[in-house]
Amino acid sequence: MAENFVIGLDSSTQMTKAVAWSKSGNALGEGRAPITMERPREGWFEQDPENWWSSACDAIRQLGETVDLANAAAISVSNQRETIGFFEANGAPSRRAMVWLDERSACLMHEFADRIGAEKLHAITGKPVDVTPPLYRLEWMRHHEPQAFAKSSAILDVNAYLTRCLTGHAISSWTSADPSGIFDLASKRWSTDVLEALGLTDASFAKTVAPGSETGKITSSAAKATGLAEGTPVFAGGGDGQCAGLGSNAARRGTAYLNLGTAIITGAWDKKPLISKSWRTMSSPTGDGYFLEGVLRAGTFFIDWFVQNVVRGASDTATFAELTDAATAVPIGSQGLLVSPYLSGCMNPHWSMHARAAFFGMTPEHGPGHLYRSVLEALTGEIARSVHDMQSEGVEIEEIVAVGGGSASELWLQMIADASGLPVKISNSLEASSLGAGITAAVGLGWYPDFDSAAAAMTSTCNAQSPRPETRMAWDALLSQQEALNRVVVEHSRSR
Repeated sequence: MAENFVIGLDSSTQMTKAVAWSKSGNALGEGRAPITMERPREGWFEQDPENWWSSACDAIRQLGETVDLANAAAISVSNQRETIGFFEANGAPSRRAMVWLDERSACLMHEFADRIGAEKLHAITGKPVDVTPPLYRLEWMRHHEPQAFAKSSAILDVNAYLTRCLTGHAISSWTSADPSGIFDLASKRWSTDVLEALGLTDASFAKTVAPGSETGKITSSAAKATGLAEGTPVFAGGGDGQCAGLGSNAARRGTAYLNLGTAIITGAWDKKPLISKSWRTMSSPTGDGYFLEGVLRAGTFFIDWFVQNVVRGASDTATFAELTDAATAVPIGSQGLLVSPYLSGCMNPHWSMHARAAFFGMTPEHGPGHLYRSVLEALTGEIARSVHDMQSEGVEIEEIVAVGGGSASELWLQMIADASGLPVKISNSLEASSLGAGITAAVGLGWYPDFDSAAAAMTSTCNAQSPRPETRMAWDALLSQQEALNRVVVEHSRSR
């Protein structure tokens, strides 16, 4: 008899991935389909929300070429966070969706936050004032596209929209609604204060439920579009960052997850909704407790940019191997070369979209190995400071589990272990967000009694890098120097 499985549907920024997960967390098959993104103006990033659905259908049908979809016991969705769609009463888009990368609201976000009170807004939502939450794009739309704003009877995150396509009901989990900047962390509902400031009510938004709640069953029309069996249950998943934490078994005390992707996310669980400029506070994918996240918008994106524009090489295995060999021979501190890594602005701890990257202290003795190592050291410093800031507030972090493309670099992982003073492990799953959604479906089905037991059974790690005590003094000195440079860079950006 064929084994039943759950599907983790990961609708990320540029790709939908549908992965079939066994009860033990093995990937039995997968399907992938692209999502198109457009940039109609500088700083604007948009998508057709109907492409989210067509991409999901294509990915699930492709999965069906390797597994029998009749054996899918349930499905759960992980979604790109802070991306928002706008829909008329008939369900058609009133305009194109705005992607989390979009920066059009930077000119008005502080003015809007001041109307509520920036500190009050931070306390309610857990989010410092920043261009990323779609809250500010709604304010931009209210002023610049009032007709489309008025016609948008439904304002949905990607998870709520896909859930509506699958089940007929627009329902979102707390962890998908929370990144919007409109969600009250404590009460787990849309914030009255924020809605009033936008001139909206919660009727415009999806119903929200705890992660793992059943949101409906696959409809006959969704079954025809995807190949899934009609009546297959759908369980509320969450934002891809939180799902990646769950898929790394880091939704618990003591383990931090580290996503070394286009952006770098350093996240740790805590029982309390701790508020700080050193992180943004998110809902936990288990529904219990909170995730504290440090975010650097340009992570491996910065590395690729450096290789293509400074080294002027191709971002291929041979180029990275050559740079890695050269960087390995360079001592900690890159012989005085420092980098501020804010190529796409700074989130924590300075929250300045105007901050920019900088190389400081170059001499004729510095070569490509020094430059490459200094970039990695700058990214590593941001990770280490996030971890140390959380630990200083009593958050228990004893180990780090890395996911994402950057986790393939042994040099970088060793640097992170040395700088943070913590062992760094690699998740055995390359699709941690999809696995997190799969774990959610497994809990919803009752395969496991709770998220902790499900994550313990369905995740695993390998290749731990241990911190080297002999590097501690050198890294402490470098972290301090980096912090001083970053302060100067941010202050310069604010004075322009």
